Parts: sequence; structure tokens; C-alpha cells
Amino acid sequence: MLFAGFATFSTLYAVQPLLPLLAAHFRLSAEAASLAVSLATGPLALGILVAGAVSDRVGRRPLMVAAMITAALMTVAAAVVPGWYGLLALRLLAGLALAGVPAVAMAYVAEEVDSASIGAAMGLYIAGSALGGMGGRLVASLVAAAADWRWALASVGLIGFALAEAFRRLAPPSRRFAPSDAGWLALPRGAAALFRDPGLRLLYVESFLLMGAFVTIYNYAGFHLLAPPYGLGQATIGAVFLLYVLGSVSSRLFGGLAGRLGRRRVFWVPVVLLIAGVALTATRPLWLVILGIAVLTIGFFGAHSIASAWVGRRGGAARGQAAAWYLCFYYLGSSVLGSAGGIAWTRHGWPGVVLFCAALGTLALLGGVLLVRVRPLAVPEDPSTGPPPASA
Repeated sequence: MLFAGFATFSTLYAVQPLLPLLAAHFRLSAEAASLAVSLATGPLALGILVAGAVSDRVGRRPLMVAAMITAALMTVAAAVVPGWYGLLALRLLAGLALAGVPAVAMAYVAEEVDSASIGAAMGLYIAGSALGGMGGRLVASLVAAAADWRWALASVGLIGFALAEAFRRLAPPSRRFAPSDAGWLALPRGAAALFRDPGLRLLYVESFLLMGAFVTIYNYAGFHLLAPPYGLGQATIGAVFLLYVLGSVSSRLFGGLAGRLGRRRVFWVPVVLLIAGVALTATRPLWLVILGIAVLTIGFFGAHSIASAWVGRRGGAARGQAAAWYLCFYYLGSSVLGSAGGIAWTRHGWPGVVLFCAALGTLALLGGVLLVRVRPLAVPEDPSTGPPPASA
């Protein structure tokens, strides 16, 4: 699961620190270059809704293996394709393929791992996701600084192949999987029930807004730090992504606090941290800009860990579909708002990006206030997790 998380998110976000290089090479604006990220996360968002149903028929593990291998192949191909539109097409296919991992990982673990160890297994997957998001960006930056962006993409794709093969060899075959013959209409029917819950509706909006703010800062921080007065090199900018380590610590810290004190009481805290981090990046000293990105990262992962667990609780017996919709809005935020932030950069520079992300964070904070007022659900006790907390 550690390898699956790493492979998925290193492949998905490795192009992010390369956006200034792509913009220069293909003579693009910042928002046009950001399509290299958005056209992967957008199809992934929609693919997640379908991948779960596909896995009900073909199995969890085979779909995950096929997804990782296909995405790695598309990434290597993107490194050699000659034109911009060809690169975008391959990024779209890579994102669509990668939907087969996050959509299925939780179900695979739930079916194959003893209930007492599910938390630890999912923790490894989440840790791998955070490390992959950091590692893919860092590897791409370092290789691009030593060679160019094509070698950077090829390197990440080859690492993805190696991790996919490691997962294929190490992940045990499914023993408890039972194919489902549920009709394709089960998805829209289930969605109708989920969207009637005001708590889930708000949590989906939260995922859209928070991910949008987070990705926008990371999308355009490279452009900001390459320009005067900083003039940092590509490898130095890549080192900024080491701050992702803070996300692993933050998610566990805030997840634990929410479990003890209640999600309603804690959720606003990391959201405020995210807003504060955005504000710090508006300052001029480099160390304050980096500190701002660090605080933003802590806030984002803390809020995400609380919101995703909250969705699982409110989803009840339909928690799989509830989680799929959460991830759909999460990656749509990355795709839609991440590119929209490029318009703010082109028209108003970094101050425009800061105002855009601060507005998203403020809306997310308002959503957190509204969540406090949503009536808790009487969720039935889950034998694998025990009775739900009062904050469900």
C-alpha cells in the first residue's frame, strides 16, 4: 500500500514543479501550462466514480496493478512526445488510469486486512501518498535541474514502473473479494441519497475549496520563486516540496485531536492555519514565504484528514460511494481551481494568487461554521470500528 500511494501521487504531481519549464519550452502562459496538472486531476476525479464499479466486477488488486502500469507508461511516453497537445493527451490518459488506485485502495484494504490492522494499513497508504506527492516533485525538480524536463518525466515514469512491479509482487491476491453484479444505475441512485445529507454536501464543497487553494499555491510558487527578487534555481524550488513531510505529521495530529475532541470543534483550526499560511506567502522575505507554504501544508492536510474521516462516518453503509464523491470534488478542486488560479497569476501576479487562495480559504472557514450547525447522524455501530463518536 505504501508503494501504491507513492506511485500514484508521484506520477500525478511530478509535473507541478516543471510548469515554468513547460511554459518556457512551449511558449505558454502560466494558466495554459497548468493544464499539465489539471488535465490529469480532472479525469482522475471523474474516473474515481467509475473505477469503484469496475473493481466490483474485475477485482481490486488487478485494477490497481493495471492502473499503476498504465500511468507509468503514459508518463514515459509524455517525456518523448514532441508537441504540447500530445503531452496533454498523455497526461489526461495517465490521470484517468490513476483513478483505479485511490478509488479502490480503501475497499481492497477493508476486504483483505484484519479489522484491527485496517487503520495501520490505510496509514501506510496515506503516508505513501504524501511521500509520493513530495518525492515525485523533488525527483522531477532535481533531474530537470541536471538535464531537462523530458528526462525528469521519464525518470518519474520509470520509478512508477518499478513501484507497480513491487506492488504486483508483494500485494497478496484477493481472498475475500466477491464479484458484484450491481447495475450501473446503482451509482446515481446512491448519489441521490448521499446528496440529500447537508453534512456531506458541505464536506464535498470543503474538499473542492481546500484542495483548490492548496494546489494553486504549489502550482504557481515555482513561477514566483524563479522570478526576481528571489531568482531561485529549479533544484532549490524542488526542495520546497520537502515540506510535504509536514502533511504526514499534521494529518495524524489533527486526526487524533478530532477523534478526542470532536470534528466539529477541531475542523476550523487547520482551516485557519491554511488561511494564515496563504497570508504569509504574501510577504517579501523568502523565509516567510517558505514558512507560509509550510503552515499552509500543515493546515491543508489537517483539514483533509478530518473531512475525509467525517465523510466516512456520515456515509454510513454507503461510505464507499460517499468517499468516492469526496475524492471527485477533491480532485475537481485541483483541476478547476488550480487552473483558475493561473488567471490570477497572469493578471495580478503573486498578490492575485494570494487573494484568490485567501478567498477560497475564507469560504472553507464559512463552510466549517455551517458544519457545526448540521445535525449529527445516528450512524449505526460498525463492528469493525465500534460506535461512532458524537461528532459524526
